[in-house]
Amino acid sequence: MTTSPLESAGLRPRVDKALTAFLAGQRDRLLSIDAALAEVSATVTEFVLGGGKRLRPAFAYWGFRGAGGADSDAVVAAVASLELVQASALIHDDLMDRSDTRRGVPAVHRRFEKLHAGEGWRGSPAGFGDCAAVLLGDLALVWSDELLHGSGLPLADLARARPVFDAMRTEVTVGQYLDVLTQATGDTSLERAGKVARYKSAKYTVERPLLLGAALAGAGPEVHAAYSAFGLPLGEAFQLRDDVLGVFGDPAQTGKPAGDDLREGKRTYLVASAFGVLDAAGRAELDAALGDQELDDAGVERLRSVIRDSGALAATEARIEELMTASLTALAAAPIEEEGRDVLRQLAEAATRRSV
Repeated sequence: MTTSPLESAGLRPRVDKALTAFLAGQRDRLLSIDAALAEVSATVTEFVLGGGKRLRPAFAYWGFRGAGGADSDAVVAAVASLELVQASALIHDDLMDRSDTRRGVPAVHRRFEKLHAGEGWRGSPAGFGDCAAVLLGDLALVWSDELLHGSGLPLADLARARPVFDAMRTEVTVGQYLDVLTQATGDTSLERAGKVARYKSAKYTVERPLLLGAALAGAGPEVHAAYSAFGLPLGEAFQLRDDVLGVFGDPAQTGKPAGDDLREGKRTYLVASAFGVLDAAGRAELDAALGDQELDDAGVERLRSVIRDSGALAATEARIEELMTASLTALAAAPIEEEGRDVLRQLAEAATRRSV
């Protein structure tokens, strides 16, 4: 039986152990402030530990090992901080998209909306839920910094990693803004779709975690360059796979309702590809339905047919394969440890075929 690349070096349970210990400490801190913060602690803890593939810590850890870094619990704790960045991004993303669920359970803003309504508090339940989600997402981002810098790694190692960590958090935040802006302006160009994919997801899912690991290991510029050449196309392929799943995916796999990206009006590479080849009538039909929160299952299926028949799905799959070829070619030439190369290759395959 083949071992999942996420299980190499027992990484996934070790990341979860580090997160569990850290979040338990944060719970004690919050409860020392006010008992009402128990719900805040429980929500963040359940959100972080309740699911997720741990891809970002995996890329950071094996980027570190590939660059010659020695295994330790401290480095596992350091890379686990990426899960708190991810939690922050997802909590805010669900709020901006007005998503009802995440991983099959209520999104954070919906959870606090229900709490408000159930307690019969004053004001708007929805408004309270929105405020709570903003603040909990911010809290997760603050805690990501605390976990990284309290990991136990030497200060010199952390100082090298700091610029990468800062750049990553800036990029994912402005990438989120570009995504919102693109929906508002209705930009359907492939150039804009590619830029959103690159900054909202690609760089912070693969490239920046790899570079974080390289920085922690004290790797030279040639390793950083190789990791960028491997990580950026792989991250874009990962996001394109996510775009395909957002339209054609099984809710049991994605944890979100079928066709949710269509209801949210996402101007993804997949959608931009369809706009680029459809005739005027097809573009008008697609444009009119994108972002319709009331789109029913029949409407979703109709848009799927429009996108599939336009050739956009096939074009996106071809682009994923093109990006994967570039990524794996760069990995093969990377001046890194062979064990790290082997696991990173497995991670690449798993990430774009969604076997993890």
